[in-house]
Amino acid sequence: MRIAILMTNTDDSAFAHRHPKDGAKFTALVQMARPHWSCDVFAVKDDIFPEDISRYDGVMITGSPASTRSGAPWVDRLLALIRQIHDRKIPLFGACFGHQAIALALGGRVDDLPGGWVHGRTENHLIARPEWAAELPDVVSIYGSHVEYVHELPKGADPLMTRDGHSTGFTLGRHIATTQHHPEMTHAFISALTEELRQDMGPEVYARAQESLKQKVDQPALAEAIARFFEAARAG
Repeated sequence: MRIAILMTNTDDSAFAHRHPKDGAKFTALVQMARPHWSCDVFAVKDDIFPEDISRYDGVMITGSPASTRSGAPWVDRLLALIRQIHDRKIPLFGACFGHQAIALALGGRVDDLPGGWVHGRTENHLIARPEWAAELPDVVSIYGSHVEYVHELPKGADPLMTRDGHSTGFTLGRHIATTQHHPEMTHAFISALTEELRQDMGPEVYARAQESLKQKVDQPALAEAIARFFEAARAG
């Protein structure tokens, strides 16, 4: 398969330049499960979009410190593209910002997260089990880092995972799947990011994050599930 990765991460700090970019991280996630698949990365945050999205077998939208509610021109263009992808039923997977952007583009609502920042290893209860998710555990562990969330799902969407009473992933038809969290992040990266954001998140969130990182996440199982999602969606 050929996957388009729409890179939304606006972080241009020295920290960002010391670590793999999101395009590389998502490519590694895809190829963890399907080494022969190819990925093309488009920095949509710099207004670089695919000329013809229909040339791709699937699309992934990455995370970002930007807000889907910013009204930035590139965000508005991305929301319009999401609606086009949905209309054409091109398989689409969104993570964090991508999850929120898909929800917002299709009529859902994004708000500030009650209780503030979530950062570190998160436990998410799988409340639906489409065939492609058959081998995921009942409680899925994924690294997360966010201060906004999807408050209302789009019409016709079904919750996939929940955490603390909030939806942390949804499906819409057979062609859309999302997660609020970051299946692409490695332990090394989330550990470095935790130190980088220590002052921003405050001592309590930092301490919880540090403790959470002592346990593993389900990255290989998630990579396989995402690959199976694209395969199932393409098969119709």
